[in-house]
Amino acid sequence: MLVQPHLFIPGPTNVPDVVRRAMDIPMEDMRSPEFPKFTLPIFEDLKKVFKMKDGRVFIYPSSGTGAWEAAMTNTLAVGDKVLMSRFGQFSLLWVDMAERLGLNVVLCDEEWGTGVPLEKYADILAKDTAHEIKAVFATHNETATGVSSNIGGVRKALDAAKHPALLMVDGVSSVGSLDMRMGEWGVDCCVSGSQKGFMLPTGLGILAVSQKALDANKTLNGRMNRCFFSFEDMIKTNDLGYFPYTPATTLIRGLRASLNLIEHEGLENIFARHHRMGAAVRSAIDAWGLKLVAKEPKWHSDTVSAIQVPDGVDAINVLKTAYYRYNTSLGTGLNKLNGRVFRIGHLGALDEVMIGGVLFAVEMALLDNGVKLKAGSGTGAAAEYFRSTTKKSASQAS
Repeated sequence: MLVQPHLFIPGPTNVPDVVRRAMDIPMEDMRSPEFPKFTLPIFEDLKKVFKMKDGRVFIYPSSGTGAWEAAMTNTLAVGDKVLMSRFGQFSLLWVDMAERLGLNVVLCDEEWGTGVPLEKYADILAKDTAHEIKAVFATHNETATGVSSNIGGVRKALDAAKHPALLMVDGVSSVGSLDMRMGEWGVDCCVSGSQKGFMLPTGLGILAVSQKALDANKTLNGRMNRCFFSFEDMIKTNDLGYFPYTPATTLIRGLRASLNLIEHEGLENIFARHHRMGAAVRSAIDAWGLKLVAKEPKWHSDTVSAIQVPDGVDAINVLKTAYYRYNTSLGTGLNKLNGRVFRIGHLGALDEVMIGGVLFAVEMALLDNGVKLKAGSGTGAAAEYFRSTTKKSASQAS
């Protein structure tokens, strides 16, 4: 195949050429006296992406799962009571990790296709007058179901109850693509990963931590055992521009290039672009007569759409058709959604023409699998949406 495969899974995302070139370098000395000149600005520029007011960012050579574990083991103790909600595969895995690490989980088990239950959280926190709950967890963007949740609303629930619990957010598929106001929303630990909005290969777990969480790390009694993910070890060396173990230097070189791209486009422009991409995909889904897993518009994600196939159609066959016949990778349905759902990732480095391409491939794969729809209906709806929302340049206007 002479053409590069078309990747539209919700991560890893497409890596821009400038980022790939930044990583295509000889190995370097990560202990050299010049290394801190490179690393120290990266820590500060990452804080801008999270919109932090204080605290610091840690970069672990891991996936986002490693950053999840770092957040828990550095700020909580075995037996601590925590409030969590489960409404998709990744919020499910976060709950599983918390339980396996020995935390006492107060669980809100929600319907898949919904998100963080703000009213339930508010009620539970208001009744916890003894402040036994030490942390509240919220998945900002549930990748399995294409659902985004209101993190600002979680903060309001905590404030209304005058509750001191830490606020922990999974932002793996949101940071760098959806608005994350860590400072304004009082988020204490926000987990992300290199392979989503940061437009890099998998391999960096990125964890933003507030000063409140850093203070909890210092004063915690009965803290969890940890070594590789220790805040203390990272702080000692990060302050000097180094790491406590061999860092993923090539990925961090790519991160520098990615942060440059983010700064050049501007965060607000990035969020607006992702909203346009997500809205265009949703317009195509409507035109096909299909439904999202997300139950209501308030849950719609601008980074991934999970699409239900009609009864009698196997989503696995749709995925295989797209892959083998049209050289296009789509996201599979996870857990109980397997065979019932396929996903289109629309985050990272992408534009209108790329969205048009994946919708074209999906349309053909659906038709090939017996889904009754009009050829061109989805791609046409997306084209009309893009045309109606594209701002004309000064030269075009004249």
